[in-house]
Amino acid sequence: MAEAPAVPHRTTGSTLLHPLSALLGIPLDQINFVACQLFALLAAFWFRIYLGPSHASSAVRHAFATLFGIYFAVFCFGWYSIHLFVLVLMNYGIMNMASIPNIHRYSFVVAMGYLTLCHISRIYIFHYGIGRQAEELTAEQNRLAVKTRPSLLEYLSYLLNFMSIIAGPCSNYKDYIAFIEGRHVHMKLLEVNWKQKGYDRLPDPSPTGAVMYKLCITLISLVLFLTLTKNFPMAYIIDNEFLDKTPFLTRLGYLYVVTQSAKPKYYFAWTLGKSGYITYFCNES
Repeated sequence: MAEAPAVPHRTTGSTLLHPLSALLGIPLDQINFVACQLFALLAAFWFRIYLGPSHASSAVRHAFATLFGIYFAVFCFGWYSIHLFVLVLMNYGIMNMASIPNIHRYSFVVAMGYLTLCHISRIYIFHYGIGRQAEELTAEQNRLAVKTRPSLLEYLSYLLNFMSIIAGPCSNYKDYIAFIEGRHVHMKLLEVNWKQKGYDRLPDPSPTGAVMYKLCITLISLVLFLTLTKNFPMAYIIDNEFLDKTPFLTRLGYLYVVTQSAKPKYYFAWTLGKSGYITYFCNES
């Protein structure tokens, strides 16, 4: 089987971890991504302990989440992160200037238009209610509908917070604001009728068990990805000998295996992000 070509180490982000990238033979942008996600997990514990609702105001919690998120974006993407910041600010302007029934339309046009321009230029450079009336919404849509415009700090914190800026997951706005203001645990317990569960006061749930479970899934995904991609390199599907001498059905089967072996990479990224988010939100659901 042909050797996979050496992986490039170019990135627009930080080159601080380039020695580690060279040592492991993993692209630098992937090293930066993992480093940020791991640091975000540690920061989430610190955030929960020292910047809880009883220790810091909502403004401080918003500011911390936003500044860390911006730093992670710059660390991973370098000057490319300016596209994210520009789009975020453009849509905030739309939220404040457009009428409520049209916000989703203008936001869609601007976001998709900007994304299209970015994809075109890259070749050469390197909601819930959606404007309907309240009586037309389902109960879930009505619960999650954003009925007052957020402040700039709230908006930036929601979109640029350090736990979701790299790979998500992205919570809905109502739950995020409830978390920042310290109401999220109360809201969740109201849904399960906590007094009937035997609690005499609002408990403070521990994220440890759920986080450890997610980290185990993350580790398994990482091992699977590294093992499968090493034994079934993507580059082999364009190898001349493979194309000329391998039967069509065998090539088709190998292509299927290669595409499946890429899946653990995404499970790793999403689950690692989720583990930090559980810690961040202190919510094991």
